Amino acid sequence: MRLVDAARPTFARHETFHPRYGWFRKAYAVVAETPRIFVAKDAPVRIGVGKNMVRAIRFWGLAAKLIEEDPQSPNKRAPDLVPTSMGRSLFGDNGWDRYMEDPGTLWLLHWLLMAPPCLLPVWWLAFNEFHAVEFAEDDLLAAVTAQLDATEGWGVPHRSSVGKDVTALLHTYAPAEQSSGRTGFDDRLDCPLRELNLVGRPAAKRYRFRLGPKSSLPSAILTCAALDYLARTRTESRKAALSRLAHEPGAPGKAFKLTEAELLTAIEPTVAATESLRLSATIGSIQLSWSDTPGEIARQILDAYFDSATCNVQERSSRLPAAVALEGGR
Repeated sequence: MRLVDAARPTFARHETFHPRYGWFRKAYAVVAETPRIFVAKDAPVRIGVGKNMVRAIRFWGLAAKLIEEDPQSPNKRAPDLVPTSMGRSLFGDNGWDRYMEDPGTLWLLHWLLMAPPCLLPVWWLAFNEFHAVEFAEDDLLAAVTAQLDATEGWGVPHRSSVGKDVTALLHTYAPAEQSSGRTGFDDRLDCPLRELNLVGRPAAKRYRFRLGPKSSLPSAILTCAALDYLARTRTESRKAALSRLAHEPGAPGKAFKLTEAELLTAIEPTVAATESLRLSATIGSIQLSWSDTPGEIARQILDAYFDSATCNVQERSSRLPAAVALEGGR
């Protein structure tokens, strides 16, 4: 997949704010209640944040595909916003994970930020076309700027806008510097996607993509990302080589920093438990095949995953002493 097919030429629409804890859910919730909330003059008062943060929350909701512009909106210059099917599924009244308590939700949001149409082309390039493992911020900025300059039909974005997107990416995924004093729980509150441990800080002013298996990445979420990728790229066949899902730009292997072997190990449990999916080996290749539409299978897997997660949480809570259970449920 090419950048021009995967992303839109949008830069620094986040007002320099990386996504804070609760912003994804808030973007869905305020739009579900009032479709024109983000253009209302009293939006800062009603949402409870500053004017720039209002625009940032709107952007992150759109970027994570939890809300979208209403194609039926009469005002084309400032269209109404509506929740997407994914937004309702996650955060609706009977949503899978209304309060973002399951780690799988964070991985799912990461995938949705990267999936086409991606509103973060700098991020897409960083995960898919930037091949350094350890790097400085300036290294990443130089690499993505060069690729954007060479992208036909997009024009050349302002270097400052590209720099803001690079900084936002690092603030989103990398832990805060030790000297900042924001570590541990406070650091995760600042941005929940840091819990994914996709980017580390091996030294001052240095960053490192964390390659290899991800212990907190549920098999079901990764399998659904693979199916979602196949659905979004309109694969005509009913099978795909696992090497494509691992190595093709835009595919889950790139987004989650997994090799083909690691991808296979991670999805095997879900594939084995899903009647409409099958893994098979041919000469020199492992194939994933499916008997229903990829999007429908992904939906069924997510329903089952979050239903199981909810049951596990309720079962653990029922075993706690009453006082402890009450405290944890506040």
